[in-house]
Amino acid sequence: MGGIEYKSLDINSIRHFNELKKLIDIDLSEPYSIYVYRYFLNQWPELCFLAFDSGSSDDDVPIGCIICKSEMHRNSRMRGYIGMLAVEKSYRGRGIAKKLVEIAINKMIDDGCDEIMLEAEVENKVALQLYEGMGFIRMKRMFRYYLNEGDAFKLILPLKDKSCIRSTFLMNG
Repeated sequence: MGGIEYKSLDINSIRHFNELKKLIDIDLSEPYSIYVYRYFLNQWPELCFLAFDSGSSDDDVPIGCIICKSEMHRNSRMRGYIGMLAVEKSYRGRGIAKKLVEIAINKMIDDGCDEIMLEAEVENKVALQLYEGMGFIRMKRMFRYYLNEGDAFKLILPLKDKSCIRSTFLMNG
């Protein structure tokens, strides 16, 4: 009997890519094109993590994934961003999503991020509970943000004091 193992994405594994795309396509309300995946995975492969069930008959199929990026925002702060998070339905409630988020946050902290942002559907109470339980704060509500016309909350996890200062005032410092 195995447990859940967490690994970085192997960018050369077509199988892992196809499986993570399948997980996300099932889970999230937005249909993502191949270009969106390639945008994240080609530029920030080190910020994509997969969860595997080592006790499964096919322990090379991811049962969860998180896809992130980090880049300079307005020349004033390093911003991490959680773009996609999905866990196969039969594995939910076991802390896998939380662990994936923790792994990604720790990597972004190591990379020097000042803050981490994401959007979550207003109706997705489970996601909001997860992120807010980890310290994310609701910044604003964005109306009809998704293609299905659902609203989203923009959330931030401030990591350093500078993430609480307007970009305009950081330009000289």
